[in-house]
Amino acid sequence: MEVAKVLHMNEGIGEASYAKNSLLQQKVILMTKSIRDKAICALYRSLSPETICIADLGCSSGPNTFLAISELIKTIYEESKINGQKQSLEFQVFLIDLPRNDFNTIFRSLPAFYEDLRKQMGDGFDPNCFVAGVAGSFYNRLFPSKSIHFVHSSYSLHWLSQVPDGIENNKGNIYVTSTSPLDVVKAYYEQYERDFVNFLKYRSIELVKGGRMILTMLGRKNEDRYSKACRYYLEPLVMALKELIVEGSIEEEKVNSFNIPGYCPSPAEVKYIVEKEGSFTIDVLETSEIHMDSFDEYNATQCMRASTEPLLVSHFSDELNMDQVYHKCREIFVNGIAKEKTTFTNVIVSLTKIN
Repeated sequence: MEVAKVLHMNEGIGEASYAKNSLLQQKVILMTKSIRDKAICALYRSLSPETICIADLGCSSGPNTFLAISELIKTIYEESKINGQKQSLEFQVFLIDLPRNDFNTIFRSLPAFYEDLRKQMGDGFDPNCFVAGVAGSFYNRLFPSKSIHFVHSSYSLHWLSQVPDGIENNKGNIYVTSTSPLDVVKAYYEQYERDFVNFLKYRSIELVKGGRMILTMLGRKNEDRYSKACRYYLEPLVMALKELIVEGSIEEEKVNSFNIPGYCPSPAEVKYIVEKEGSFTIDVLETSEIHMDSFDEYNATQCMRASTEPLLVSHFSDELNMDQVYHKCREIFVNGIAKEKTTFTNVIVSLTKIN
């Protein structure tokens, strides 16, 4: 699977779209506001740039795309007033995602974004905000050297650049589970480490000295390699595919060759990789949790569909009826998994470029 060519969230604004089914991601962005505010204020006080270049990596589309950006602009504007800055600030915002992302929906929402910003700020505020979309993988170079001040990424870095090699024996699973062989677990972690090292290396080239990053990943609280959130989120899909095998709707071999290109890191793993790469200091490294008790089976199924359907379509082509697959997923939620008390653990790290 060539992840960069097929990975994207469901486009548009329909019932199965990411735009309509990203409440969890919205909650995560709002939860990290205080960390973002502290980092962007520290950057502004230390560098005082007249034009602030902000990159959001893994922007997707829908209401969450501009959520963190709006908050960052408001925070910097308020900080500039406190400091008595006279000249008008300018913001260059880059929205980055893979080429199959729904950039058209983003661009159509730009006028509303500017209008909302003016209404929220009031007092004749002119945002002087210039937005551009960038299609590319953040495991490669994206920007000229020393051109970016602030990088934000939420719920994107747990996606890998590829399905790890050598996991053919992960049969009966589509991700790392408690029944995955140890060599599969090792392969997933090593792919994550390679990808995260590349991410840090390229961002260190693109950020100015003293530039900041706030990264939030779906992760794990400790060194237990098996994420409970991933079980809650993906196990219904595993069970649905197994039912389709029994019904004869799909070949077992085809299912066994399907794996999700994702890994949920622990804080210790993030810390180790950041220190190993060596371009950044860690200002904050912590976990947060979102309790999913009130996340009903319909919303859970739609949320899963918004992010996994494109991967299924790419792998199975026309062999699967997607409505049938996710109907089965919903039934599985209703009959058991939705009744479990589950928390999504997030790993948040705030970084400063050293030199």
